[in-house]
Amino acid sequence: MLEQKDSQTDNKQPKVMVTGCFDLLHSGHVAFLQEAAGLGELYVCIGSDENVRHLKGRYPVNSQDERQFMLQALACVREVQVNSGIGILDFLAEVDAIRPDIFFVNEDGHTPAKEALCLERGVQYTVSRRQPAGDLPARSTTSLRVECTIPFRIDLAGGWLDQPWVSCHFPGPVLTVSIEPTYDFNYRSGMATSTRKKAIELWRTTLPTGDPEQLARMLFAYENPPGTKEIAGSQDSIGIVFPGLNRAHYNGSYWPEHIESIHDEAVISWLEQHLFLVTLGPRTQEYDVLADTRISPEGAKALADAANGCWDAALRMDVEAFGAYFRQSFEAQIAMFPNMVDEGIFQMIAQYRTQALGWKLSGAGGGGYLVLFAEKPVEKALQVKIRRRALLI
Repeated sequence: MLEQKDSQTDNKQPKVMVTGCFDLLHSGHVAFLQEAAGLGELYVCIGSDENVRHLKGRYPVNSQDERQFMLQALACVREVQVNSGIGILDFLAEVDAIRPDIFFVNEDGHTPAKEALCLERGVQYTVSRRQPAGDLPARSTTSLRVECTIPFRIDLAGGWLDQPWVSCHFPGPVLTVSIEPTYDFNYRSGMATSTRKKAIELWRTTLPTGDPEQLARMLFAYENPPGTKEIAGSQDSIGIVFPGLNRAHYNGSYWPEHIESIHDEAVISWLEQHLFLVTLGPRTQEYDVLADTRISPEGAKALADAANGCWDAALRMDVEAFGAYFRQSFEAQIAMFPNMVDEGIFQMIAQYRTQALGWKLSGAGGGGYLVLFAEKPVEKALQVKIRRRALLI
């Protein structure tokens, strides 16, 4: 095998670099690596155990030494290194040392930061669509670790009104959609990953059947036991448990006065077709969104009006109106919580202004995902699958 790999170097092929965790090596990994190796001499750079914990909120099943050993044993791989950095660009030192001709990622590994880095260094950036080999089933590390169907959530509009110290200034709704776990979303990324971890502690791998409001109340209470200083908003629990598109009405309390849901397939499919996520990277531990807040009745009303506008536009499936209200909701958020964004996030938004009708940040901002609402598909962005209500037989 070593002789075969040495002969690859003699052929002066292009250097191809890939990065990732590669925990619980499976057929999807191998298909991805073989596709990358088809472009040239393949160098694999893996995240350290500590960085996996930083990004995913858990350590990998297999240590970095085990992952390096297994990947190095593949005939298509020239060399495997453990990245020395921390964060979503943990491979900076390695890319400068290897000096690849091609940087190869799959669609859920794409980030604008990686693309910008390659552009800066004159490296070809190639995004592959994740496809299983032949007739083999699609695989992900998440599905192999445990078949967990507990959803994530996206707060589409009105986020922050679930905090009583905001909705006491003006009542209004928070719009959420429950998202199937088709991607392994980063920890601290605004997709309710902390609440989802509590749901997994409580229910293991599957949401129980029963009244969704009772289940959401149970999850909210479990995440916020007596004595909790910073109460997690209940829209996280509602967004995870309630399928479809939901509007929770808040009026100065931690729990909404009432919750409305839309399960119409036409509306849900319409939302899926127009929602896109761009990875920004997880929030840092030092991030403080509550610094320099500017909460006011006028600001809370603007947020509530935008959320209600999104709801009405969704019912009409009005793309232009939804995009405008979606953007207005984001602008109302950052007017009251300016620490949600920084110059880097504004620069990222500027890149997509001509492609999207509206945009916002997932959760409390500071990183995570840029959520776009666009009339046409956004290249290299993720598309989510909204969880439907179970059919009664």
